[in-house]
Amino acid sequence: MTLPRVSGILLHPTSLPGPWGIGEIGPQAETFIRDLAAMRQQFWQVLPLGPTGYGDSPYQSFSSFAGNPLLISFDRLAAEGLLSKTALKKFPRLSDEHVDFGAVIPARLAVLRAVCRAFARRAPAQMKQAFEKFCTHHADWLDDYALFMALKELHDGKPWTEWAPKFAQREAKALQLAQQKCRATIREIKIQQFLFERQWQALHQYAQRHGIRIIGDVPIFVAQDSADVWAHPELFALDASGRPTVVAGVPPDYFSATGQLWGNPLYRWDVHAQTGYAWWLARLRRTLELVDLVRLDHFRGFEAYWEIPADEPTAVNGHWVKGPGAQFFAAIRDALGGLPLIAEDLGLITDEVHALRDQFALPGMRVLQFSFGHLGREAQLLPTAYPENTVVYTGTHDNDTLRGWFCSDPERDGTRSAEAVCAERHYVLDYLKKSDDCEIHWDLIELAFHNQARIAIVPLQDVLGLGSEARMNTPGQPAGNWQWRVRTGALTSALRQRLAKLTTATGRAR
Repeated sequence: MTLPRVSGILLHPTSLPGPWGIGEIGPQAETFIRDLAAMRQQFWQVLPLGPTGYGDSPYQSFSSFAGNPLLISFDRLAAEGLLSKTALKKFPRLSDEHVDFGAVIPARLAVLRAVCRAFARRAPAQMKQAFEKFCTHHADWLDDYALFMALKELHDGKPWTEWAPKFAQREAKALQLAQQKCRATIREIKIQQFLFERQWQALHQYAQRHGIRIIGDVPIFVAQDSADVWAHPELFALDASGRPTVVAGVPPDYFSATGQLWGNPLYRWDVHAQTGYAWWLARLRRTLELVDLVRLDHFRGFEAYWEIPADEPTAVNGHWVKGPGAQFFAAIRDALGGLPLIAEDLGLITDEVHALRDQFALPGMRVLQFSFGHLGREAQLLPTAYPENTVVYTGTHDNDTLRGWFCSDPERDGTRSAEAVCAERHYVLDYLKKSDDCEIHWDLIELAFHNQARIAIVPLQDVLGLGSEARMNTPGQPAGNWQWRVRTGALTSALRQRLAKLTTATGRAR
């Protein structure tokens, strides 16, 4: 894939401003798109858009195909007559500075349920017809997802492996009875998905009209407690009860003596190959209905992945297993007519992974924050060595903000010694030829934009110059993630003009 020389902003929709407890895909999202255009950007990068499960993480979704109903715009529902303004007046007052998921989820789902129950009465005939067409067109994943979520509600939210065995094992007669018993709930879930689809596609078209393309995100692994695994157990390494026999993670390294135990079920790649990777093709096609380009998370797992016995307490006692490799990407390329993918190739990557990426001319990723530590310098990952077919980031959703990273308290930084932190700061300033760090975030944004990498992506937090309080996710931290929201008006005219000027000066403007 040949990349243009462009730039963009990373911001998940949940982080948008607005009055209803969480960012939405309505008026505030359109405002952000206009801001992107004003800043001469061409990409808006988001995180996975699915309904969030454990820990409210976009990377632990109940479905790889469904949309997150929490993103549905209440203002748009009201404008279309599906939601009364009286109901919105009764909505609880929630924080506009962060997402309080514990309060947001029940409050918003209560509103959405009321909208769905009134859909037959309030929706115009044309919208009802569109809903029926949506259900038919997406039946291959929507029917399973809606039944899964209805059964989950019937079992008080428990993981599907803890449901009554007849439901967990998908006994045909039991599922038929469940479809009858949960008919109203199933319809509500389908209406929510229709409303998400309707609003997202309108937003996507709005972005296209403003010259903005959207980069989506596909995690390599899926959540165990998901419609994906429940509906297709044959595609995953599970025991007779549906529990994983082996799980995903990464081995011990410089950052963790015990590695990372992610716990996601692993694929039976031999079964996927026998189907011509049909499930993966459907997953990518669905994602590309919503976005223009896809960041493929943990790309190295397609060459080889770390397999850990499911009963292990850490990732130490795992081993490398070969992934589907070139056969997989050739099948995807042939079916899709191309590979609109960005390979997330961060971390300790082997020559074999690089070869697989380059065989299919996939752009890789580089993160400025990783370049200046001693590991980055030893591996020759300094910005001057970035390949042209690369997407350079100042940071990702898993990184601290630039200011948070650079100004971190050595006494509180658990990953680096005080000496290492200080040495890294001095090295960065020397590299940038700066005597102070008063605008370190802009210095590093400028470095990314001047870089030879074809695409430069900056989290909005870095444009705003925010500290660690605006960090989106801290890997390994079980709570308090994914909550950051931008304040209304934070992206000022002066900031928009400054980024537009830099974008033009570095040859990245439209």
